[in-house]
Amino acid sequence: MNEKQHGELPPERVNPTLSRRSLLIGGTSAAAAGVIGVAAGIGVAGHEVPPAPSGVSSQRRFTDKVVMITGGTSGIGRAAAIAFAREGAKVAFCGRRAMLGHQVEQEIGDKGGMARYVLADVRIEADMQRFADFTVAQFGGLDVAFNNAGITLEKPLHEYSSAEWDDVQHTNLRGVFYAIKYQIPIMLAGKGGNIVVTSSSNAIATQGKRGAYAASKRGLVALVQAAALEYGPHNIRVNAILPGTTDTALVRRVAGMEKVPDAVWKAAAAEWAASHVPGLSRMANPEEIAEFALALASDEYSFLTGAALVIDGGKTAQGG
Repeated sequence: MNEKQHGELPPERVNPTLSRRSLLIGGTSAAAAGVIGVAAGIGVAGHEVPPAPSGVSSQRRFTDKVVMITGGTSGIGRAAAIAFAREGAKVAFCGRRAMLGHQVEQEIGDKGGMARYVLADVRIEADMQRFADFTVAQFGGLDVAFNNAGITLEKPLHEYSSAEWDDVQHTNLRGVFYAIKYQIPIMLAGKGGNIVVTSSSNAIATQGKRGAYAASKRGLVALVQAAALEYGPHNIRVNAILPGTTDTALVRRVAGMEKVPDAVWKAAAAEWAASHVPGLSRMANPEEIAEFALALASDEYSFLTGAALVIDGGKTAQGG
């Protein structure tokens, strides 16, 4: 899966030839401001993304539990796969980029964790059934699902082709439906489970040119609420996380800054966040979002279901 890092993205211009599913973001002001800031020596450290948290939980909340993750080859999904394995889970994860998938699998193994990668596309129902079957065959059941894969395509509504609109909906919304469809029977057989879905802060407060993305992410909130009501009596909890802008390699790539020095990227991202993320005035790092997903997937919040919880640095507190 060409996983997008969920949440709002910086409005830099993206080269539309990057791939057929590139994110089309309007304007170059943020990137330009960051580059100019570096050249002028403007201090932006206060708005830069901090390193991955070093004080993460050393608990073993998921010892011997089986976890499925979609969109696990990069960004939030990758961080979650590593974190679940660190806490003792047996992790099955999927994505469309096999090279990255095998790298994550090896990284987890090198740290003493257990993970298995599956090449699968959430838009294809047979792939999600095969992914679920693989998880059971490898690990014997399913305790936690983190349905995280997603993409975006940003343009005015009247400029979307039907195929473009459908690709966003089929990945973000129907892909989660397919995943849950095959996860639920396993959890029913196991007498319970926990599903966490990655929506977006755009489900609450969005902007122009995000119609397809925002619609899909708001639809996920409704899907989560319905599923929570349907399966709560079977001891299956279903919740959504709503991340804001998160600093990932993909966000950097679609901003057209993949090949610039790290210092330039950090400055550009920090300048953008300073004016677009009220509250903490910075982007999140993937590990921060992943740790939130782990918390919801743990047994610590056993009465929590049907919730849509925002983790966006304060973006939606301002209402837009």
